[in-house]
Amino acid sequence: MPGVATPHPPATLASGVPRRWPNTRSIRALTHNRRSAYVGYDARPSCFRPGPHGAEPDCDLDVTHYSGPLLTRPLLDALLAARKRGLDHCEGSFDLGRSRTAAQPGQDHWYWQGQAYPYPAKLKDRTIYYWDGADFSAASRFGSGLYKLVPTAWGVPTFEIDGIKMLVSAQISPMDDARRKVALIQPAGRQILDTCGGMGYFAACCLEAGAAGIRSFEKSPEVLWLRTLNPWSPDPASAQAQGRLQLDQGDVAQEIAQIATASVDAVLHDPPRFGIAGELYSQVFYDQLARVLRTGGRLFHYTGTPNRLTSGRDVPREVAARLQKAGFRTERVLDGVAGVRR
Repeated sequence: MPGVATPHPPATLASGVPRRWPNTRSIRALTHNRRSAYVGYDARPSCFRPGPHGAEPDCDLDVTHYSGPLLTRPLLDALLAARKRGLDHCEGSFDLGRSRTAAQPGQDHWYWQGQAYPYPAKLKDRTIYYWDGADFSAASRFGSGLYKLVPTAWGVPTFEIDGIKMLVSAQISPMDDARRKVALIQPAGRQILDTCGGMGYFAACCLEAGAAGIRSFEKSPEVLWLRTLNPWSPDPASAQAQGRLQLDQGDVAQEIAQIATASVDAVLHDPPRFGIAGELYSQVFYDQLARVLRTGGRLFHYTGTPNRLTSGRDVPREVAARLQKAGFRTERVLDGVAGVRR
């Protein structure tokens, strides 16, 4: 296409957004290689000061979202088919189903939003690729394991750790699944504690439902990095959030001690499985949840049904018993336990 240069590592992202380098206080673990440098991430230490709702963060976690194209193998196949047929455009979603736009398939490059991109040599199934400034790279990273953003039939991606899927996606969209769980805590106008933020779908649904504020914790730098690539993950700085979403990098098992008593209206607790994060299923942690939650406040605790077939262990029953001891009325609902603070 005349007037459009072949892309190379530029001073801006291929989408035209200025490349944002973390400042001197940034955590470099998330930008430790050449290819990740095109996704901005600025994680400041979690500090607290007294506020009207108890302990409030004194410094923010700033996650700059990637805004270039996201490719999957079916989308690349569609681009190649359009080129073969000599078509001048190929319509599809380059943001995992959030919108549909047209790309122009050229002979050596394809063009999207005024920028030229090379055709990748080969893309793997069940993999999402982003433009790193030099090539299309898989949205995956090694940390304590292999963390990978995975496409679904619903558009909204799930993610995996060492090949284990972290969110449901076979029968329902991960976002729709989050939406029905969030509805259990009735978030409108309330202050929400989101203990294990993950991809941020609970937080996104709380924002959508009119929550007054969401305090969200995520321990894993790899998960936070995946969120910068995921257009479905809410951006705390976005117009939709309107300052209502506070995202902190930290271990909620420790950070919860800094939250004031009875300062939270509702809790969403979606911890990793028991074998990875047993402390988030402990009586000590449930006592802390009861402490920060006001009387009558609601809770949803995802448990799944691990070990049910292999050992006969009933994890939801065990969770319900500990929550009751902490001061909750409980019931089994969906794939977890719902509770109300007595």
